[in-house]
Amino acid sequence: MFRERAAAGRKLAEQLKRRLGDEDVVVLGLPRGGVPVAFEVARELGAPLDVIVVRKLGVPHQPELGMGAIGEDGVRILNDEVLAMAGVEENDLAVVERSERAELERRATRFRSGRPRTSLVGRSAVVVDDGIATGSTARAACQVARAHGASRVILAVPVAPRASLASLADAADEIVCLATPEPFFAVGQFYRDFSQTSDEEVVALLHRAATGAAAERVVAGAADPPVRDEEVVVHAGGIRLAGHLTVPEVCSGLVVFAHGSGSSRHSPRNRFVAAALNSAALGTLLFDLLTADEEVDRAAVFDIELLADRLDTVTQWLKGQPEATGSRIGYFGASTGAGAALWAAARPGAEIAAVVSRGGRPDLATARLADVRAPTLLVVGGRDEVVLELNRQAQGRLRCESQLAVVPGATHLFEEPGALEEVARLAVDWFLRHLTTP
Repeated sequence: MFRERAAAGRKLAEQLKRRLGDEDVVVLGLPRGGVPVAFEVARELGAPLDVIVVRKLGVPHQPELGMGAIGEDGVRILNDEVLAMAGVEENDLAVVERSERAELERRATRFRSGRPRTSLVGRSAVVVDDGIATGSTARAACQVARAHGASRVILAVPVAPRASLASLADAADEIVCLATPEPFFAVGQFYRDFSQTSDEEVVALLHRAATGAAAERVVAGAADPPVRDEEVVVHAGGIRLAGHLTVPEVCSGLVVFAHGSGSSRHSPRNRFVAAALNSAALGTLLFDLLTADEEVDRAAVFDIELLADRLDTVTQWLKGQPEATGSRIGYFGASTGAGAALWAAARPGAEIAAVVSRGGRPDLATARLADVRAPTLLVVGGRDEVVLELNRQAQGRLRCESQLAVVPGATHLFEEPGALEEVARLAVDWFLRHLTTP
């Protein structure tokens, strides 16, 4: 019936757009599978996207049998019939709820990545999932939305059994469902691709939806003419490092690009991201960490201390430029350049305000990761499995603010349609948050 969750979300959005009109709407996705559906709905409606986290309460020793569900702010829904049938006592219920509530709070914190919950007070809440089976989770989600002050609750799903929808009539003000096929055994039977949605994909979609107006300037490409846009040369230990410096007329911060090859300033991917940063009033310095002769030497390419030394030299040069006075500086590292960026940022007195790694090798800076203090965003393609695992392990060693953003469907070079645009949006958002002076 549906190719995958995003396709179902687009179809669901068409129905909702006709029904909601000019209502002040917040779209709430049920993690994890409901978020890809909700993302498409929020994008079509032009509405903010948030998660609404609920957990099923499973019968002890038979967790697949739900005896209820819980949501944020102490919401609890119990199935008295199941409780009586399974003979669950209050103490047993309390143990299960305590465990599930801890997991609920962990997930809410993980998914939002430090962003506050979107206010629902006086607004219409559209609760979205990829489908409904029994309806206990959807009921809890609607209860949570009301507890948060929603003036109206709309439950929206692509597919559900008729009996479950009938049982939810009192939970929502309106229910929108595209299909109610029979027989109905499981939600997944109506999707061609019903592969599991990961936590990282949820975080990436929420982050993408939250980039806001500043990141939208990337698409518009609107920017004032730069006050400085020229080739530069930095001397580092007798080596001439070539670069390109761009400083917008109104500059909110400066980003130095680090790449472990001699083509950094000419890299079309780096230049694309740099243009996006320039459009968001951020200055950029793209330069070559290695000379043309050095980049063919694999030992030099992976000499992280050498790359970090040169990055530090270039940073000190940049700080001495008149246009950099009072500006915070961030690093954008790709591949081995990400390892060099983290190594350099970990040095005492580095004063680096933020780091973004694109398909990077932070594992090459393992010895220094615990010393990094700059907020760090690790961006990896969802299909770049080896590098993704290296980034997961590296994030576990970081002691600073950090986030792992996975771009769904992207490979190592982010060559897929829309993948590099997503990298640019993520970078813009991260640097604007951490480089802009309060």
